[in-house]
Amino acid sequence: MQHKNQNLFKPSKEFSRNARIKNICEYYDLWNEAEENFEQFWKNKALEKITWFSPFSKVLNQDNAPFYKWFEGGTLNVSYQCLDRHMKTRRNKVAIMFEGEMGDFEVYTYRRLLHEVCKAANLLKKFGIEKGDRVVIYMPMIPETAIIMLACARIGAIHSVVFGGFSPEALRDRIIDAKAKLVVTADGAFRRGKPYMLKPAVDEALEKDCECVKKVLIVIRNKEQIDYIPGRDYIYNELIKNESYKCEPEIMDSEDLLFLLYTSGSTGKPKGVMHSSAGYILWAQMTMEWVFDIKDMDNYWCSADVGWITGHTYSIYGPLACGATTLIYEGTPTYPNSGRWWRMIEEYQISKFYTSPTAIRMLHADSPNEPKKYDLESLEVLGTVGEPINPNAWKWFYENVGNSKAPIVDTWWQTETGGHMITPLPGATALKPGSATLPLPGIFAQIIDEEGNIKGVGEDGLLCIVKPWPSMIRGIWGDEKRYVESYFSQAKQNGKAVYFSGDGAFYDENGYITITGRTDDVVNVAGHRIGTAEIESAIAKHSSVAESAVVGVEDSIKGETLFAFVVLNRDSSCDLGSSVETLKELNDILRVEIGPIAKIEKILYTPGLPKTRSGKIMRRILRTIARGEEIKQDISTLEDSHIVQTIANLVKAEIE
Repeated sequence: MQHKNQNLFKPSKEFSRNARIKNICEYYDLWNEAEENFEQFWKNKALEKITWFSPFSKVLNQDNAPFYKWFEGGTLNVSYQCLDRHMKTRRNKVAIMFEGEMGDFEVYTYRRLLHEVCKAANLLKKFGIEKGDRVVIYMPMIPETAIIMLACARIGAIHSVVFGGFSPEALRDRIIDAKAKLVVTADGAFRRGKPYMLKPAVDEALEKDCECVKKVLIVIRNKEQIDYIPGRDYIYNELIKNESYKCEPEIMDSEDLLFLLYTSGSTGKPKGVMHSSAGYILWAQMTMEWVFDIKDMDNYWCSADVGWITGHTYSIYGPLACGATTLIYEGTPTYPNSGRWWRMIEEYQISKFYTSPTAIRMLHADSPNEPKKYDLESLEVLGTVGEPINPNAWKWFYENVGNSKAPIVDTWWQTETGGHMITPLPGATALKPGSATLPLPGIFAQIIDEEGNIKGVGEDGLLCIVKPWPSMIRGIWGDEKRYVESYFSQAKQNGKAVYFSGDGAFYDENGYITITGRTDDVVNVAGHRIGTAEIESAIAKHSSVAESAVVGVEDSIKGETLFAFVVLNRDSSCDLGSSVETLKELNDILRVEIGPIAKIEKILYTPGLPKTRSGKIMRRILRTIARGEEIKQDISTLEDSHIVQTIANLVKAEIE
């Protein structure tokens, strides 16, 4: 790649020559094809990529918008798409490489993986799991996690993976909302060289209000002591030995749900995002091929935990649908030292590597010269996900990890979108550090105002998707009204509601899109979206707290950290001089209620909060104050406009 004017980095001719999309002209050819005949474009892709059991009769049904339906009448099975169809040509190819944090290693060929998935599917059936039942998966990053996900897909069960770092309370909320019939967990795993436990969190979560759960299936991983409840708890490792490796895939309709994944919302209660079978797997496969330029000889690694959408689409489903070799790693990037990832890239000859800006910033700050100690010549494409990457981190990643030759695909997408939406294509797009660049072909992303008018260069606006796409969210589990209000109530174009991402963005002079961050009350900590309402509800459990407002402030490592404005009860015995102790107490509550990712870094006690006359807290103003920026918002309509200056003075005094 060569440095160009306007701070752009152009793909090398050598890479582009062999890429799936070789230049920007081919990109625009695909873009124009989608624009000129939208449904025909998607019909062609669906027929080309998916192995259908029976053909679909209608590409897109918009009769009940925004509850769109894709590929109506078609039948398939996602586990078949990921496994069975590869048996003729890839049965002995490595599907999954696994490395545990303690150095243990395991390989699954496509044939072995299919057999293990069928055995797990048969076991799930014996546990009474049927098509449409929900199974909660609370697991570490080990092969059995992928096996259980695919086993659910095989028999038509809807899986809901809960991040292993979430607390028992957060796990309980998701179990209850999904009305899960079965929980699959592990005794624990390893992190930073030590065992940590998961089964005790499941036990605590199931202590109340979880009558829906009939059984708990436990994968033995770290062999630490755990409690067993007779008649409820069963050991996966023992039972799986007796199962047949043959299990016919359930015939699934295109719109049958594949999984639920809960994401934080601005109104407190986590949202159960629903994804369907055909549209999701189609886009997972297409974006793997386009964005990572996946080839048969590639060894691919996405470092994301499967508890997040990135782990779903780009650690498991996307790579396997492509017939790729995907690496799963259990542990942290800095154990036993900050060279762990670079050693693994060298050893496994990783050619496509996908990670988060948070991890990049951390490794850059910890040991900036460490990558130079390893042979990273195998790397051909680098990717980032979860939040915008700042130019300094981008440059270090590009120069020190990618050796100034591997293009960086800075991907923008969401849990709700199912897959990439705006991203460079490694063989076609000139890169601009900090910019997600252009929408993928078939994705009609625009920066508009609330009336649908497209914003000009440099003007902040709402990042919206103005046409439906196959992998889009199908709704919020059990709450159709919230789905419409959350995504289709803020912006319209030509009188029709369009999908609003919740992010702000602007165009540059090249037409590239730069994401400016959330416009709602969700904080992005280390790539993890946490609803401020969830945090504030937890803080309210402290006996001295009357009310609070939490905002995100920039952090050089995590992207954003939590800043809490706290109003104490009038009769509180809390000593303002002991703010460090109170901060610790609040973080202890957050650790229990949400998990260790929710941690307040700064706290300010204030006599009140800026509110509208209807009682809504104006977090945008607090965010401005916390970040030390000039207050430009109109405060004349606040219930008490003087509180803004009071808080600003308190922040200024604390800084001084």
